[in-house]
Amino acid sequence: MAKVVVTGGSGFIGSHVVDTLVDAGNEVTVIDHRVRPHRADVAFEDVDLMDMSSVLAATRGAEHIFHLAAVSNVNYAFKYPVYTTALNVLGTAHVLESARVNGARRVYLASTVWVYNGSPNGEPLDESVPFYLNGAGHIYTSSKMACEMICHNYHQLYNVPFTVLRLGIPYGPRMREELLIPIFVRKALNGEPLTVAGKGGQFRNFIYVRDLAEAHVLAMKDIAANQTYNLEGPKKVTVLEVAEGVRAAIGEQVKIEFVPERPGDFGGKEVTAEKAFRDLGWKPKVAFEEGLRITTEWFRQKWGK
Repeated sequence: MAKVVVTGGSGFIGSHVVDTLVDAGNEVTVIDHRVRPHRADVAFEDVDLMDMSSVLAATRGAEHIFHLAAVSNVNYAFKYPVYTTALNVLGTAHVLESARVNGARRVYLASTVWVYNGSPNGEPLDESVPFYLNGAGHIYTSSKMACEMICHNYHQLYNVPFTVLRLGIPYGPRMREELLIPIFVRKALNGEPLTVAGKGGQFRNFIYVRDLAEAHVLAMKDIAANQTYNLEGPKKVTVLEVAEGVRAAIGEQVKIEFVPERPGDFGGKEVTAEKAFRDLGWKPKVAFEEGLRITTEWFRQKWGK
């Protein structure tokens, strides 16, 4: 059993990471701000990541720190770029500094496949691809690039071990209602048209959140120290296919309408998760169609529809 801290552990991905860590026998403390964890058998620290002294106190004694807390809503990040940069970058620095002072064994950063946004198309992108700043496209993307760089700095300068996990686009129960799939589910249940940006050809290798969470436990292996891993879904799914899938899952005949594209949106890149499979033995298990059915049913029950 290890003593583990999860920042952002009350959020969508974080709550599932907490589940997998507890299932694996770890002693878990959730650090979040104002929002309590979804389960009562974990410790909780109500901490603002901008408060260095509080982060330092809340992580004392932790062997592993999973850092998932961040501004992750790209629309919010677009509207509030200064706050997003402060929380994502400075918050990460506070976590790393706390790990250094408290002697944590490793910090795990939740990054994103959005860091490949400016990369050229062609062969599937692996973890050796450099950052392409021209075309990064979004303050959220840039903040995650900076966070990754600071992890490397803390390892090189202060010998703080890290693992960077570049997360694909997750979906599943407890996901935020302002995300694509819940928006489509709610609209379909209400008989409203599903709006698709552009032609709907933007694709995501959607990954079921439990599959994503299980990779975090596997990343605690020694081989993953000071490494970066893509945690990408196994199959391309376009936004238009998501809309069509939600409509099929609900069994309602609803319209699909097309709207202008969002500024800086991640259009989709081919990203390979081969390294995670090779090093960690990680591979997604839940097919998109099954995961979408589970997710749709979860929201139907939540909303009583």
